[in-house]
Amino acid sequence: MPRARFTENDFLGAAQAIATEHGPAAVTVASLNERLNAPTGSFYHRFASRNVLLGMLWLKTVLDFQKGVTVALDAKDGLAAALHTPAWARAYPDEARLLLVYDREDFFAGDWPDELRERVAEMTRRMEEAASRRAFAVFGRSGAEEARLAQFLISEVPVAAVRQHLLRREAPPPIVDHLISTTYRAIVADYRARRRKSGRP
Repeated sequence: MPRARFTENDFLGAAQAIATEHGPAAVTVASLNERLNAPTGSFYHRFASRNVLLGMLWLKTVLDFQKGVTVALDAKDGLAAALHTPAWARAYPDEARLLLVYDREDFFAGDWPDELRERVAEMTRRMEEAASRRAFAVFGRSGAEEARLAQFLISEVPVAAVRQHLLRREAPPPIVDHLISTTYRAIVADYRARRRKSGRP
C-alpha cells in the first residue's frame, strides 16, 4: 500500500509552525492546507476538526514539557525541576512559546473535543497528584503551605522568568537560571527558619 502523502505529524508540525509565527488563532484548515499544499480532504481524513488538531498539539506540548519535570521530581530534586523550564525553553523555543506565552484557551474556545476529553482529564489528575510530589521534592514533606510554596518555586517563578524572553523570541540568558536558583534557595531557607523558630521539626 502506498504511503499517505500527508501524515498526522505533518499537520501537527504545520500547526506548530503557524501558531509559533502568528498565534494559535491563525491555525485554520485553510492555512494548514496552504502551508502543506494539501487538499482539504487530507486534513479531514486525519482530524475531525480544527479543535481536535489544536487540542492534540497543546496536549503533546504539555506532555513533552512535563517529562523533564517528572524526572527531577522522581529524583526529589526540586531545584532541577525549577531549572527545567529555562533549559527546555532554550532547547525547544517554538514549543516553549506555544506553552508559556499562550493560554490553553487560546488554542480553541469551548469544551475539549470528545476525542481528547479523557486524555486531558487524565493529565489534569496527574498534575493535581504532582502537587504533593513537588512539595516533597522541595521540603521533604507535603502540606498546604509546602504545596503552595513548591508550586510557586517550580512552576510560577520559572515561567515568569522565561516568558518575557520568549515574547521577544530570544533564548533565556544564564541570568534567568541564577534568579530562579536564588529565589528558590531564599524561600526554602526562609521556610526552614520559620519552622525552627516555631519549634517544628
